[in-house]
Amino acid sequence: MFISSFMSAPAKTVTPGTLLPEAREIMVSGSFRHLPVVDGKDILLGIITDRDIRSAFPSEVMDERERGEYLQRFATLTVGKIMTAIVTKLSSKATLDDALILFEESKIGALPVVNEVNQIIGILAINDLLTAYKQLFGLGVRGSSLIVVEDDGKPRALTRLTEVLESKQVPFTRLIRTGGSGWNSNGNNLIYIRIHSYNLSGINHALADAGFQPVVPAAQ
Repeated sequence: MFISSFMSAPAKTVTPGTLLPEAREIMVSGSFRHLPVVDGKDILLGIITDRDIRSAFPSEVMDERERGEYLQRFATLTVGKIMTAIVTKLSSKATLDDALILFEESKIGALPVVNEVNQIIGILAINDLLTAYKQLFGLGVRGSSLIVVEDDGKPRALTRLTEVLESKQVPFTRLIRTGGSGWNSNGNNLIYIRIHSYNLSGINHALADAGFQPVVPAAQ
């Protein structure tokens, strides 16, 4: 799945010359936490976050005179003075997996999305990514359950498993076979299936008849 289906577009942006009070008001009124910074042609230059603005805003613990002076200075500061100029970004052709890796590497809460000439076309937040995966895997859908079976190591395990589900007309939206980190206590890999059915008992019996052993987590 491509991020273009889940990003917020068009993205709300500011320029380097935008005053911090204005940027702060945009964030507050729009419930934004990140604002891409662009030039007059929408070329991405950087990003400013709510944390950046909070850091620049005068502290409540300052004395009245000092805080008044700081407020005057804050009112004249521009976004360009505190923005982050080196920006981790996504291509409009990026996938959800690309975004997941970048979020993990960058430790930030939103990623600007740009076209081939680095013009901003949207922004993808962590919550957008969670919504996308939730839809992709059918999470929260009534009758949706995740079942786990042992991979018996025999040929065509995934093919045989899907044949069982299709023969029973069981809809499913995820089929994952783990690598070494997914081994269970018997030394076998595991297969995870997100199904959409209320007949879990019948499905488990059908899978067991086909040679697949259901897995239940051990009590701690």
